[in-house]
Amino acid sequence: MGSKWWRLAWCLVAMGGASLLPGAPVAAQEAVLEFPIRPFNVDVMLRQQTFAPDDREIGVQLGITALRYGNVEVRTIYQFFSIHTQEFRTDQHSLFLNPRWNNFIDILDFPKHKPLSRTIRHILFGPLEDRAVPYVGLLAGGVLPGPGNHAPGHLIGGQVGVRFPVAQSLSVDISVQYSQYGVDFRGEAGQAQQWVFLTGVRF
Repeated sequence: MGSKWWRLAWCLVAMGGASLLPGAPVAAQEAVLEFPIRPFNVDVMLRQQTFAPDDREIGVQLGITALRYGNVEVRTIYQFFSIHTQEFRTDQHSLFLNPRWNNFIDILDFPKHKPLSRTIRHILFGPLEDRAVPYVGLLAGGVLPGPGNHAPGHLIGGQVGVRFPVAQSLSVDISVQYSQYGVDFRGEAGQAQQWVFLTGVRF
């Protein structure tokens, strides 16, 4: 009976001593592939393009976040422009994937005493530097009507922007996109280059 109590006391002392030892370093949490479908985004766009026609227009863009892995996310975007004049009317529909790298500036996290990433954030965003989420992205998909009006035309491009969280599950998104695509305009096939300024919300 005495030996049992002795063994129990020894186990308690050992457990107590182990609890006083410094904890082992915890491994950083790994990024997990998610299929969130959210957040949704709704953007109003101002576009300058070189063909079909060469002018400025306003449109709308809708999207969902299809998957996320750490600071990388892939969105699926539908983009719509409608042009009405006394001479013609044309609608343009685009559907494309938009992979984005959030907080890409943080790759410049050096030197230790004054990281470049922190300096750039302070210059660009001022008092909002800790809330801003800058990103770069690519665009790849198709557009209707395509060249010859038979099949979708290609669409490729890139973007740079920043997202500002303003409340839980709500943020303001501002970006600039450049894309090149094949399009059919009034029976004429051509290649268009466009600059698009977007501002909208994610929720």
